[in-house]
Amino acid sequence: MKILMVCLGNICRSPLAEGILQEKAANAGLMWSVESAGTNNYHTGEPPHSLSQKVAKLNGIDISKQRARRFTPDDFELYDKIYALAEDVLYEMQRIAGKKFDASKADLLMNELFPGENMDVPDPWYGPEPGYHEVFKMIDNAADAIISKYGKINTISSSDKANNS
Repeated sequence: MKILMVCLGNICRSPLAEGILQEKAANAGLMWSVESAGTNNYHTGEPPHSLSQKVAKLNGIDISKQRARRFTPDDFELYDKIYALAEDVLYEMQRIAGKKFDASKADLLMNELFPGENMDVPDPWYGPEPGYHEVFKMIDNAADAIISKYGKINTISSSDKANNS
C-alpha cells in the first residue's frame, strides 16, 4: 500500500504523519510506502521543522532525512490513499490535481478516527512546542486507526497469496 500525507508546507504536520505511520506499519510487519508532500512550494527541499523533528525523536522516530516536496496531480496515480491534514489542504489538493483528483483516494486524516466530522490537525507552525506534541498525539491516534483498518486487508491478501503459492 502506498500512502501520501499532505499539509501546507510539508515541514510540520505531514512529515510527522509520514514518520509515525511508516514506523507503525513497519512494526506491524506491513510493507507500506508512506511519504509526504505540501500544497505550497515555499519549503521545497527543506528538512522538517526543528520542533517536528524534536517531538518525533522524543517518540523514537527519526524524520530528519525527509525533505519537503510539492504535491502534484500525478500523486493520484502513484498512491492508494492520500490524506490531507486539514480541510483547506484538501481543497488545494483538488485545485492542483484538477481532472486527476480522485475523491475515492483522498480524505482528511482525522476522518479515520472521527468519520464525517472533517476535523483538521491544527498547524503548529505558529505556536510553541506543546502544539507539536498535541499534533503528534492526534496523528499517532489516526495512524493506529489506519493500521487497524487497512493492515488487516493487507495481511489477509498477503496470507492468501502465500497459501496460493
